Amino acid sequence: MQRAAALKLGRNAVIILLLVGLSGWLAFVPSAEEPPYEFVGAWGEPGSAPGQFNDPTGIAVAGDEVFVADARNGRIQVFDFDGGFKRQFGSPGSGAGQLGRPMNLTLHAGELYVAEYLNDRIQVFGPDGTSRRIIGRPGSGPGEFDSPGGVAVAADGKLWVADVYNQRIQQLEADGRFVRQKGATGKIGIGAAEFNYPTAVAIGPEGAVYVADGYNDRIQQFDGQGVFMRKWGGPFAANIFGPFNGWFATVTGVAVDRQGNLFAADFYNHRIQKFSADGRFLTRFGSKGHGPGQFEHAIALAAADDGTLFAVDFGNSRIHRWRPARP
Repeated sequence: MQRAAALKLGRNAVIILLLVGLSGWLAFVPSAEEPPYEFVGAWGEPGSAPGQFNDPTGIAVAGDEVFVADARNGRIQVFDFDGGFKRQFGSPGSGAGQLGRPMNLTLHAGELYVAEYLNDRIQVFGPDGTSRRIIGRPGSGPGEFDSPGGVAVAADGKLWVADVYNQRIQQLEADGRFVRQKGATGKIGIGAAEFNYPTAVAIGPEGAVYVADGYNDRIQQFDGQGVFMRKWGGPFAANIFGPFNGWFATVTGVAVDRQGNLFAADFYNHRIQKFSADGRFLTRFGSKGHGPGQFEHAIALAAADDGTLFAVDFGNSRIHRWRPARP
């Protein structure tokens, strides 16, 4: 009788442990609520000729044009939605109109904002490639940058800049005057409003600010005044990386569509993940490789008004085009 009771107790303990494990899995690994996006096509290859890339790192869409940051070629290339080359501008250097490793891009009010990783500044161009103004300079003071990785522009014209090596996000007036920052300058942290090499910023239609908190493997969300709202990515969004739904292995790009959904470039997982505006996991797509719909490090993305998503395939030197799954 005692042996039977012990066996029953042991069996119940195993069941309880399994249930606890399952509950934990469901809590930290959500199921997809939508089907994956469909791969439409890709363009590009390694090189320096028009339509070729040497470390593509950023992308933005305006109307029917796609702007791509071709980092080591020191230029911006412009394409139609099918990948047809239209024009290019910029050359390597530090003067006006020249570029030092352009990174994530943003288009606002007919102007292209380019985060320059090596020149420690934001350069603003007209869509024809004319340099209009330069914002910021090297340093760690207010309004200064140490390798900015991305910039977003709010409806009121204020800028949010991912200041990578300064471990902070800065909010600036349209003319570059400092407003505020989130994160302690030069200090890495995993708490709310702390960063570990933040790489990109995006702004939702309601003004929410989303930050790709790169090596913390998570996304942080703030309101338009910089008040922390939430964070997500892995258990407790506390720098725990992995390949599961809603987890990341270095977030390098974020983009928001017209409906307010957020897309994230999951660099070392070689995929794109989609979330609702409040961080609920919706779907994922892409995998590691060199074939159609495969990435060798997804690094940046941009959502077009018609629902098309463009993604930068860093290692394969090409641009992907995706669309929502058809009913």
